Amino acid sequence: MASISDSITTFSHFTTNPSSYGSHLLHSKSLLSFSLLHKSRTLNCTTTSIDLTDPDWKTKFYHHFESRFRLPHITDVFPHAPSIPSTFCLKMRTPLHDHDTSHYSSDQDWNGYINNNDRVLLKTIHYSSPTSAGAECIDPDCTWVEQWVHRAGPREKIFFKPEEVKAAIVTCGGLCPGLNDVIRQIVITLEIYGVKKIVGIPFGYRGFSDKELTDVPLSRRVVQNIHLSGGSLLGVSRGGPGVSDIVDRLEERGINMLFVLGGNGTHAGANAIHIECRKRQLKVSVIGVPKTIDNDILLMDKTFGFDTAVEEAQRAINSAYIEAHSAYHGIGIVKLMGRSSGFIAMQASLSSGQVDICLIPELPFNLHGPHGVLSHLKYLLETKGSAVVCVAEGAGQDLLQKTNVTDASGNIVFGDIGVYIQQETKKYFKEVGVHADVKYIDPTYMIRAVRANASDGILCTVLGQNAVHGAFAGYSGITVGLCNTHYAYFPIPEVISHPRLVDPNSRMWHRCLTSTGQPDFI
Repeated sequence: MASISDSITTFSHFTTNPSSYGSHLLHSKSLLSFSLLHKSRTLNCTTTSIDLTDPDWKTKFYHHFESRFRLPHITDVFPHAPSIPSTFCLKMRTPLHDHDTSHYSSDQDWNGYINNNDRVLLKTIHYSSPTSAGAECIDPDCTWVEQWVHRAGPREKIFFKPEEVKAAIVTCGGLCPGLNDVIRQIVITLEIYGVKKIVGIPFGYRGFSDKELTDVPLSRRVVQNIHLSGGSLLGVSRGGPGVSDIVDRLEERGINMLFVLGGNGTHAGANAIHIECRKRQLKVSVIGVPKTIDNDILLMDKTFGFDTAVEEAQRAINSAYIEAHSAYHGIGIVKLMGRSSGFIAMQASLSSGQVDICLIPELPFNLHGPHGVLSHLKYLLETKGSAVVCVAEGAGQDLLQKTNVTDASGNIVFGDIGVYIQQETKKYFKEVGVHADVKYIDPTYMIRAVRANASDGILCTVLGQNAVHGAFAGYSGITVGLCNTHYAYFPIPEVISHPRLVDPNSRMWHRCLTSTGQPDFI
């Protein structure tokens, strides 16, 4: 029987084998971009090839895109499932009573609902050439084709009666700023709809099978102030029992709404649960909320926790700068999160203005040699007297000894690139006879454990609200995210096929290079 870990491991193949997603580097934001590495006149759209010489290819592409991004719905399994007027209305704020959960007021004309045909534009830049910085083109001519995804928000008709709902929330993977904010807002929004039965599953998917763990009853009273603290009220863990066992527990406990907070691997598990529920013809809505501090979810502007991580990383970088600047030939090295994506390291370096070298997983580099990192460090000591290096945890793994050790999620345990660079830096300057005072800072766990900042707090609040709106609208197997400053729903498979990566030809990476002044280290 397939386990949640098996579902996660299927995804983790991409995150631990750079060659398996290297071909995606030029189009990390979209699964549909044309790869400049293959001058083909055939467009591969996941499962269907579209002949670009066909005069009608744009129409076929559009229809194929529409079918891929169609949101799974309860009516796919229950075609005659009845809908009822929404119990979510902000025009009348009288709370629902236990004996009346049908509607706030059936005769009110409130214009706060989202039409099911509302869409959000996925791409907003019309590139004129494949050679433009950051270009993401569908064909070699960069033909403009509109790509629309479903707008998130409350619908006028809902497919669950609030009094019949038992909702569960589970947080999986590692800690991330904002988890409690999302939990809080999901609970509050469920109660506004009129839901009375809400529970938290303790310690990730493990909570579905571990008999020593019991569900955590949740209400507004319980979650009112949890956003003031970091971590997760429910606890987190990696891996878990089989998908079938989890769905068995959902049936046994009468849970018909499941909100899953986690990253790519966790979403793979959520999608597997959604598929199993459909096979069993269970009226269960499974909704994902993307939680990845690395910001490596496809198609989304950003994920919650990322802004906080960049802000907190400034403390470490500033400390490294002060240490380096205050020492004779001082070098400060800071290692930040980022297994396969270097967004935190890039943004933190750009915002700090104190980093001289930024190293990310997407770009290989030489440590030794005339064009290596160490040679440039020597140049920096000679010209400015000190240097600061910011490195993502997944960078330079080809320089380290490979291991076959994996964590509970199936991810290969990386070697410590920060410690390696520190040791090699000391060794190098000793060999060339130049004094160097090297300091190393790893703030990973300090960053993960803090509470969300204001920006992430807003993002978490809206994500939590829209997750509940999506569930009541009858959707399942979807996730919610920020797309071009608007909130949208996506089918889970479309956002987890591979990690979102920093495009080395993007304007943002160019801006980072302009800030650091570093050369290519190849």
